[in-house]
Amino acid sequence: MKKRIAYLKRKTHETEISVKLNIDGKGKSYIDTGIGILDHMLELFSFHGLFDLEIKAKGDLKVDLHHTNEDIGITLGEAFKKALGNKKGIRRFGFSAVPMEEVVAWVVIDISGRGFFKLKKEDIYKSSLSQRDYTFLDAEHFLDAFAKHLGMNLNILISPLSRDLHTNLEPIFKALGLALDQATQTDPRRKGVPSTKGVID
Repeated sequence: MKKRIAYLKRKTHETEISVKLNIDGKGKSYIDTGIGILDHMLELFSFHGLFDLEIKAKGDLKVDLHHTNEDIGITLGEAFKKALGNKKGIRRFGFSAVPMEEVVAWVVIDISGRGFFKLKKEDIYKSSLSQRDYTFLDAEHFLDAFAKHLGMNLNILISPLSRDLHTNLEPIFKALGLALDQATQTDPRRKGVPSTKGVID
């Protein structure tokens, strides 16, 4: 099977991001984004998805973390899209549910070529859901950018919501890794693209 790897760089006036990805890896990662909690979540994503992943990011964190956070999502999504190529033989769909303490995150994905993101949660504790300036809204912006630039329909449900941001995000990123691993695996019975249209953009 052809190696499903990608190396991408993205440079703007605000950020400089590089991503190395091997979809068929062993879960090894080196993540240095300047945003500690995002580093940890991406390490979990890589480990549980068995993706070899290296991300280096420099951004205008002295202003805020928005640009860096979003641009990492954009570049990671584009890296997965590039590594998947024409998507022949992939399973396309993936699902996982992961608990952490009282919280359970359900992640359902479809690598359809049409980027879409929705996260459903209880709208409680909203004002306190932050950790060292990283908020739940920042995580949503990252996931939205990732899904849309990969061309993935990403639906997440989390319930109940914890007062602790880490407790909410960890099962989401673990479940995302597991679901994306499932969706990117190849099915030996599938000889072409898993779409009746014959193509996935």
